[in-house]
Amino acid sequence: MTLGSFAQTLPRISQTQLDEIAELHKRFMEGRVGGRRAILRKTDLTGLSLRERDLRQADFSGCIMAGMDLSAANFREATLYACDLSNSNLNKTVFVRADLRGARIESADLAGANLDNADLRAGALSTDGSFVPSQNVNFRGANLAGARLSGTLASSADFSDAIMSKVNLTGADLRHARFEGADLTEAEIKGAQFNGANMKSAILTGVQIEDIRRSGVDLTMTITDENVGRSIQSLEQPLTKLIKDHRNWVSTVGADGRQLDLSGYDLRILLTLAGEKLTALKAVGARWCGMDLTDIQLQSAVLDQSDFRSCFLRGGDFRASSMRGARFSHADMRNADFSPLFFEVGGQKQASPCNLSDSNMRYANCTGTRFKMAKFNNADLSYADFSGADLTEAIFTGARLDGARFVGAKLDGATFDGEPPVV
Repeated sequence: MTLGSFAQTLPRISQTQLDEIAELHKRFMEGRVGGRRAILRKTDLTGLSLRERDLRQADFSGCIMAGMDLSAANFREATLYACDLSNSNLNKTVFVRADLRGARIESADLAGANLDNADLRAGALSTDGSFVPSQNVNFRGANLAGARLSGTLASSADFSDAIMSKVNLTGADLRHARFEGADLTEAEIKGAQFNGANMKSAILTGVQIEDIRRSGVDLTMTITDENVGRSIQSLEQPLTKLIKDHRNWVSTVGADGRQLDLSGYDLRILLTLAGEKLTALKAVGARWCGMDLTDIQLQSAVLDQSDFRSCFLRGGDFRASSMRGARFSHADMRNADFSPLFFEVGGQKQASPCNLSDSNMRYANCTGTRFKMAKFNNADLSYADFSGADLTEAIFTGARLDGARFVGAKLDGATFDGEPPVV
């Protein structure tokens, strides 16, 4: 049984009632007459707000706090044992020395949050006639950019696919924690314990990884400064000159100029290629992480195994491109075009669809995106948002769709292993 499965059985209060409780708690913390400590155990607070409230030492054990606005709230030394904080706004929220054992914080925004010395170990919660077994804290897909977790007890916590750039993990207990696919760019990890941690496909560029190595963590599939890719400074000519030659090659159908090949290069230093015209580019295994590629033109490009994690691809043109095995987790792909291009062969019109087979699009925002006839064979699309997307005749054979959203999407003629998702 999961925390969310008994949410409907918990008592629910209104925003007005919650505001009254918060005001009484404030009076209690200030030592004023009539104050009362906030104790709200096993209560459904879904979608309510405690923005900027002082909730130090409050008790929210077992509460459903999903989708709440808790930004800049102060939960210092508070008890949030086994709470469900999924999809909540925790931007700049203070959790110093808070008890977050067994909490679920999936897909929440914790940018700039302070979790110094918080307890993020596994926890269990008894309910009326039932029991939730010991479960690890779940930060899967959460935004922890710039958060402070120094001295935190987070053994066995799940940070898979989390955004953790510039996070402070100094002295944290992260033994057996999961960081699969997480972005830990420029994280501070001095003195942290990582024994038994899973860092498969994690990004550790700008990180002093000696302590991680000494802990015996397998880094063979981890992206570090040592294997992130070739520097564009090592190109034989300036990139602007090579792009000019590439455009000439495209416009003359190969008669003049030369195709640009950026395979294996680390492009992140460029920061942006927004609006750039790079039709038919070859960039197998290139690193684009975090770049602004808004409105870029990459039709008929070969981008297999490229890393587009956390990129801005909004409005980009990727028609007929090959992106097999590419990574798009947390990418903003809204209103981009991944439709086919049509060519005439032997007097017959043939489609050249986008190939996204074996790609990873976990937590990607694909609302309003055009994927007509796209191939998603064996792709991981977990928690991606395809609301309003055009997926006509798309192929999803072997694709993983856990938590993916298809509200208002066009699925006419699309192929799935089983029943198509609810639109």
